This record gives sequence, C-alpha cells and structure tokens, in this order.
Amino acid sequence: MSDKVYTVLFICTGNSARSIIAEAVMNKMGGGHFRAFSAGSHPKGAVSPFALSLLEQWHIPTEGLRSKSWDEFAQPGAPELDFVFTVCDNAAGEVCPVWPGQPMTAHWGVPDPMTVEGSDEQKARAHADAAKILKRRIELMLALPLAKLAGLSLKRELDQIGKTGA
Repeated sequence: MSDKVYTVLFICTGNSARSIIAEAVMNKMGGGHFRAFSAGSHPKGAVSPFALSLLEQWHIPTEGLRSKSWDEFAQPGAPELDFVFTVCDNAAGEVCPVWPGQPMTAHWGVPDPMTVEGSDEQKARAHADAAKILKRRIELMLALPLAKLAGLSLKRELDQIGKTGA
C-alpha cells in the first residue's frame, strides 16, 4: 500500500448508528492509511448508545464520535474526500452536497438498527448485525489494491462490495 492516506466519509440520514460505526471501524482497521468521518443529511444530534456499547465491546475507540451534518464536509476548509459511501437507502436517494476532492462514491446500504422495536437485547442485536456487515465491507475494501485500481475498475469493485459484501 502506498503512503497516501485516503479520506472517507460515511453518510446516513440520522448519523447516529451505521455511519458512526463505519467511521470508527474504518479508523481502527485502516491502520493509519485511512481517515474516516461520518455525517448525516438530517443528523439526530446524538450517537446511539447501542452503537457506542458495541464499539467498546470491539475495543474500538469512541472518543470524539458525534452526530453531525454533512454540511460540515461541503464547506471551505473541509477535508478533501477520496471516497463517500452512503450506508442507508434514504441518504442514497438524496441530493448530496458537492464534496471537495471529487470523491468516488458507492452505496453500501445496511438495514437501520435504529428502527428496530423491542427489547434492548433485540436492539443491540440489530446494531451488531449492521456492524458486522459494515466491518466485512470495510475489510473487503481494505483488501483492494487501491493504488493499482483506477477509475471505473475501482468504482466497480466498490459498488460490488456494497451489493455482496455482507
């Protein structure tokens, strides 16, 4: 892998669970070669306690994780993005801001654990299921020879991960 640090933004409507989990997992697994962020089109303003608990169980740092608007990443001075992934179907259908850096985009839709009703155990399981899918997709992305894949080849691989990498 090259010395380049790739910047990744995970987007979900509420930015309270899936995108937060993906941000934390990518930052941990990326080994310093990736710098991940997350944001929402309509952020809830709070991170799911189930997401935080799960990340702590996985020994992934949660300090600094917060629910925030995607507008932060479309303003002057925002990090130039290499990749933007939507992790919920709602965000995938929304008109996104113009991102600095002309990033490659892909949709990695994952069922929303925040919509699960029932016991805390059922809600925790839904968060764990979503996190496992995201972790697997991130592992697949990290295994790609990013420096060797160009344009459409890389886009095809990233799209495929979103379809089958569960």
